[in-house]
Amino acid sequence: MPRRRHAALLLVALSALAACSAGPSSRPVIAVHGDGAQTQTQAPAGARDIPPLGAMKSNLTWSQCTESTRLRMGATAPAGDQSYECARLVVRLDAPSRPGRGNLGLSLLKVGTGGSALVVVGDAGGEPGTVKAARLAASLPPALLSTFSLIGVDRRGTGKSDGVQCVPEVARAGIVEADPADPSQEDLLAAVGRASQECVLDLENRLPAVDSWRAAADLEAVREALGADHLNAIGVGDGSKVLTLYAGRFPDRVGRLVFDGAPDPTMDVPSAAEARAAAAEDAFEAFQKDCVVRGCALGADATRRFTELLSALRDRPLRGGEVDLTPGAAVSAVLAGLADRPRWPALADAVVAAETGNAGPLLEFVRPQVVDRDENPALFDAGFVTACNDTTTRVPPERVAGIAEDWRGRHPLFGGWFARRMLLCGPFPVPPLPETPKVGSAPPVLVLTTAADPVTPRSGTERAAQALPAGVVVGWQGGGHGALGQSSCAATAAREFLVDAVLPTNGTVCPP
Repeated sequence: MPRRRHAALLLVALSALAACSAGPSSRPVIAVHGDGAQTQTQAPAGARDIPPLGAMKSNLTWSQCTESTRLRMGATAPAGDQSYECARLVVRLDAPSRPGRGNLGLSLLKVGTGGSALVVVGDAGGEPGTVKAARLAASLPPALLSTFSLIGVDRRGTGKSDGVQCVPEVARAGIVEADPADPSQEDLLAAVGRASQECVLDLENRLPAVDSWRAAADLEAVREALGADHLNAIGVGDGSKVLTLYAGRFPDRVGRLVFDGAPDPTMDVPSAAEARAAAAEDAFEAFQKDCVVRGCALGADATRRFTELLSALRDRPLRGGEVDLTPGAAVSAVLAGLADRPRWPALADAVVAAETGNAGPLLEFVRPQVVDRDENPALFDAGFVTACNDTTTRVPPERVAGIAEDWRGRHPLFGGWFARRMLLCGPFPVPPLPETPKVGSAPPVLVLTTAADPVTPRSGTERAAQALPAGVVVGWQGGGHGALGQSSCAATAAREFLVDAVLPTNGTVCPP
């Protein structure tokens, strides 16, 4: 068809190459405290005052969605009798070709009884914000939920919002199954090319509108619909980047913000990818130590056994329905498990099961990336489109091949996987990125880091805090993606800041 041929030609024509240099690394001064960490009420020099909490005057129509939300969370739904309400909000699509025009539907979830709104924004390629808010509600201090109502937002393209479901399942599976140790990149490049082409054809002018810049504008529409004077919010991982963009675009509307992990704003694409590879190795080491402490079936040599499993799968993959358990799928599954700290025991059992030929438990960790189920769209598509729209960098395959060989030596478990992921944006149209305003003035922001975070490495989150007018860092010494819901010390710091406007001492360290 002419439209499809034109779009395919456009895809090729818009592909481009770019590279940047990595920024310097510096660490904040760390003062060790326990759960009863000293606090200070004085904001850092140069910061605006912490805004007062205002009442929520929502003009949204909310309806009960407890049963459907629990279905979305599946077997990992938290215990308790929390109830959830959901609403839809129409925002501007604002595609580059039609600025200020078009519409997009956002899905919102409300949980808690508080009169103020606390918005939750998650990773584009991770669990949707509505589900993340439902989980946080089961683990945050009760004072938070009596002061605030958590408002989970499925950012554009994710979850139950008007979604991005443009990648064929066979292409998703091909990307996930690709062996990170394979010297040939042809099969992976074919799957990536098909994914990009189908998204161009399916989404057309909507394609470049799915990015973090426009997600920040969506939050302003959410704030207005909630009737809040300021945006109070928790950003999880890449959601913190959206909140940083919000602070630059709407500085007078910034309320009390908590970043639970944040991407490094100083690094180029290759440097950030290698930082994540190194952090993933650290997370696996923490997972192995946890295994020893618990006396899990994987034993004291998880690294050796996982490496041997990958070798066995290279010779004989295990069939698994929508996705086969190949070395690539196994690495993807383990990375997903490492990010989800409460599921480390299940991850260890899944690796042991795979050693005996049972692929099912390990594939459960990667299947949400590839397969639509339980009212949840596959996670891969929105993360893929958003990540490629957020950068103009395109790393050529020949360079990726050299980087992958180097990183396999330096980061033997995960280096090849992270290197080859840089191929994903190669054939994707290069976006017209808007000029991003710097955050010149803002109230203090509480920034939580996690020592072994494979998604947003600690050093990068610390640099994200340093880039803010007043980033106050609290570091949790645990592992996984994010500290909230895992560390009572981090949760206490968040409660004191969000509820009482009391800041912890910058550099506070929470025990594992």
